[in-house]
Amino acid sequence: MSTPQFGPLPPRFVDLKKEIAASYPDFEANVTKAWGEILAEAEKITKEIASQGSQGVPEIKFDELGSLSDELVADIRRKGCLVIRDVVDDEEARTWQAWLREYVSKNPVDGIPEDDKQFFQLYWTKSQIRARSHPNVLAATTWLNKMYHSKNGDEVEDVDLEKPLMYADRFRIRHPGVQWDAHPPHVDGGGIERWEDKFFRGCFADILSGNWREHDPYDLQNRIHARSSLYKRPNQATVFRTYQGWLALSETAPNEGTLQVFPNVILSNAYTILRPFFSPKEGRSAESFNPDDWQFDISNPDFPGIYSFGEAFIGPRPNTATHPHLKLDETMVSVPKVYPGDMVFWHCDVIHAVEKQHVGKEDSTVMYIPAMPYTPINAAYVERQKESFLKGIAPPDFPTNKGEINCVGVGLVYDIVDPIGKQAMGFAVEVV
Repeated sequence: MSTPQFGPLPPRFVDLKKEIAASYPDFEANVTKAWGEILAEAEKITKEIASQGSQGVPEIKFDELGSLSDELVADIRRKGCLVIRDVVDDEEARTWQAWLREYVSKNPVDGIPEDDKQFFQLYWTKSQIRARSHPNVLAATTWLNKMYHSKNGDEVEDVDLEKPLMYADRFRIRHPGVQWDAHPPHVDGGGIERWEDKFFRGCFADILSGNWREHDPYDLQNRIHARSSLYKRPNQATVFRTYQGWLALSETAPNEGTLQVFPNVILSNAYTILRPFFSPKEGRSAESFNPDDWQFDISNPDFPGIYSFGEAFIGPRPNTATHPHLKLDETMVSVPKVYPGDMVFWHCDVIHAVEKQHVGKEDSTVMYIPAMPYTPINAAYVERQKESFLKGIAPPDFPTNKGEINCVGVGLVYDIVDPIGKQAMGFAVEVV
């Protein structure tokens, strides 16, 4: 798989840094103090993450969602990732996998790599429609949506966390033995927008004011208005997904092409948001955890991990050079082994990746299904997405493809069986 060619950031981003600095009282002093605290926290937390490995990713059962301890819920919120076991019956999940295999074998389909397609630009197979509208899947995503709240206690108008919507995404059938370089560590749902869009920036106001320990990645106030796609880049979501996720249709264990995560969303947010404002002093190592080796610096346009990509920008794509204190070569931990019907979720700000190696014996098959609550922006997108579904074309956020309306095994409206599934896909029904 070829690596896209990225360019430098435009000089105008110096003005963006100056604008941000001018927006917060005593910005330099406050963030410099915070930066030192974050480095100390990173030195400690990264060691803990590396030592725990996959065991540090919370695992719960679907039928336990309503009875988890406060301590476990707090752990999930802090880490921003989890495995939910037995969301869908094993046999049903295996059936969906078989249908996917039949679909890609009988139809001319888009996917990568071109000579051995495994990541498919397909959205409307019967398997995907059945999975997205499954009441257990929607119950799981609703539980995750309800992790969010208004930090200051004010009511957030026109938001219904109990009303799940569904964002149509793709699937993969990854073969053993194939090197996979397409998904290095990254964060979805907005790149430079995290600093450039004022609402998105507002999600990180506590960090930018120096009170990074007060940062709440589950606060709705600015999040529901945040614009995550200022530059209209294809494959850039324009909706608010509380959690990204996928449903396993096969067994997949660590080293078998599974998901990797950095399981501490508060630390990674704090570090990522302040990283552009600091550079190592001359002659000092960029890997130093000593705050005295770093200086406040807004003289250059760089936002580490953000890259020019044609007319748009891509990222954040942190790595050991741009974000050395996260120790990503040690802290990107693989999620525990999953079985058909299990689901994996990660908070929309979590750094995640896909393992490069797959040394297992079975194809690693997953369908991407995120958690998405009702908001005006999300509802408007689902209405456009519904029209794409009825026409069999790619959803609005994705590049134009061959279309699936004439494919053998394409999903149809009557494949949405449950009323809550119909509602989630934009077909107006009252769910009692």
